[in-house]
Amino acid sequence: MSTHRSQAEDQLILDAFRITGLRKRHPGEISGGERQRVALARSLVTDPCILLLDEPLAALDGATKSHILDDLRSWNQAHRIPILYVTHSREEVFALGERVLVLDRGRILAQGSPHEVMGAPRQEAVAQLVGFENIFNATVEAVHEDRGTMTCRLGSGAVQMETPLIRVEVGSALRVGIRAGDILLATTRPEGTECAKCARRKNHFAPPQDVIIAARVDIGVEMEVHLTLAARDALQLAPGREVWLVVKTHSCHLMAG
Repeated sequence: MSTHRSQAEDQLILDAFRITGLRKRHPGEISGGERQRVALARSLVTDPCILLLDEPLAALDGATKSHILDDLRSWNQAHRIPILYVTHSREEVFALGERVLVLDRGRILAQGSPHEVMGAPRQEAVAQLVGFENIFNATVEAVHEDRGTMTCRLGSGAVQMETPLIRVEVGSALRVGIRAGDILLATTRPEGTECAKCARRKNHFAPPQDVIIAARVDIGVEMEVHLTLAARDALQLAPGREVWLVVKTHSCHLMAG
């Protein structure tokens, strides 16, 4: 692979990326995931002082991505080479990132650790980027300082939700973001649960993506909910069936309106 390194050093890289068996193969004889492993190994074999990777795993399936991320993380932990990694994948950010910059048309929208930037985004553009499927207009109806929450009304309808407390006045306009995976569905009214709102509404389903179904529930605003095929079958859910929707208070992320 390199005329400036020993065969032993080259072998370490081949072993690290699990491509020793590809040493004598031609490019047309290997898979897409194997090509990506070879490309990374070729980049690292020159002992770079910094590595720029621009969406290197975008075309690969989830299992292949996971294996390559493990290899790259292990290599970097051993060699501590700075990596500038460009991606739109939330999973890749959490797998590799130590510090995250969110850019929009050359402008920095947010920066910090993956959890700081992606766990509780303060800007709607960042919330959309990191996977908040539900973002609604909201109006502050009441402030409950004694319990650290607020009551917010969604959209122009009558649906209210309990949200975390922030420093705003009653009547303030906000945006509320909720991940589809943070919402539960039930076919009977939940008892003794901490929830922002329990709403009984009709629903419909989108075609499954792998093992996940996106259900859309109309609660005055249309809310997307993600659930597994197993959960759908266990609850005997079907389009049009009335359900209860449960959202934990701290699953509601507030942003400026």
